[in-house]
Amino acid sequence: MKTKSLGINTICAHVGEVEDKQFQGAISPLYMSSSYQYDGVDVKRYPRYFNTPNQEALGKKIAALEKSEAGMIFGSGMAAVSHCMLAFLHKGDHVVLPQTLYGGTYNFIVEEFGKFGIEYSFAKGFSEDDFRSEIKENTKVIYVETPSNPLMKVTDLEMIAGLAKEHNLVSMIDNTFASPINQTPADFGIDIMIHSATKYMGGHSDICAGAVAASTEHMDKIWNISKNLGGSLSDYTVWLLERSLKTMALRVKQQSRNAKRMAKWLDKNEHIAKVYYPGLKSHPDYKLAKKQMKGFSGMLSFELAEGIDPNQFMKSLKLIKQSMSLAGVESTILSPTHTSHALLTPEERANQGIADGLLRFSVGIEEKADLIADFEQALMIVAVTA
Repeated sequence: MKTKSLGINTICAHVGEVEDKQFQGAISPLYMSSSYQYDGVDVKRYPRYFNTPNQEALGKKIAALEKSEAGMIFGSGMAAVSHCMLAFLHKGDHVVLPQTLYGGTYNFIVEEFGKFGIEYSFAKGFSEDDFRSEIKENTKVIYVETPSNPLMKVTDLEMIAGLAKEHNLVSMIDNTFASPINQTPADFGIDIMIHSATKYMGGHSDICAGAVAASTEHMDKIWNISKNLGGSLSDYTVWLLERSLKTMALRVKQQSRNAKRMAKWLDKNEHIAKVYYPGLKSHPDYKLAKKQMKGFSGMLSFELAEGIDPNQFMKSLKLIKQSMSLAGVESTILSPTHTSHALLTPEERANQGIADGLLRFSVGIEEKADLIADFEQALMIVAVTA
């Protein structure tokens, strides 16, 4: 089956299945074994080598979704990020990154890279000159996250890929917020796509996983270090993730539609000071997002009007859950200061533009009218006390 000619829902539903040769079941069988025959077989399988039947098959689905040659599944999004970074960065090497990063990634870099003798620089902005000015003779990797967490900044992928090729660098992207449904960075020349599969790929707030897609050449290097670091995922969770991916396109398209509708509603509401969503024409990156994204994501952030307590507002919501993580079918809301970016100092958050009153809203698949009604009743409560 040639995946290039298949539609996205067909890829989600069919590519990367394990064939049930014994009973011809409609879904992939689950192989739970942690011990396989090694003599007289084509593949010596071992869970830590990322090549059990379910791991191997799901890697093919991830690769097809990201228009790449190979895919791997990890125990978490941070396992995927760290394994990719350490596969291409060694003592004396240097990496360029944007200043606005997921808090876990930022913390990993500033706390761990010094121990490995790896240097890093954060671009001061998002233009080509901002990234180019940070490239050094020992730079090996350029890493981006777009849209960014939590301010939804959009980085020009074609520009990043061009810089990487010009300087013989490996380009990496955290594509979690967009998902392969809304953005396929390989179309623009990006080398390695990374996901917290906990999010849109899992989609039901019950899986913790990471995923990587790349060329076979790049994936060989990632696998070579990953087999030693041991960040593999249990086959039961791999099986659950494959099941969840079957509906990813349907879920993400609905979440993206809902998010755009909610962003427009919030943008007109007198109790909302600012909305961060690249699908709004007022967003500074709207044209770029429209050029390189198929949809604008189910994620947005906003700041309440002055005097309204964000914590009281979140506690007043009845339908939307105050909860960590994101991208489940249910809508959730959180304060980045207390969750995703809690590991950063106040100064570091300020440098990224993350205000204490900023709220990140992961829009689910509920009816728009129900989400608006929940916001309205919560705003009515907090606006009275403001």
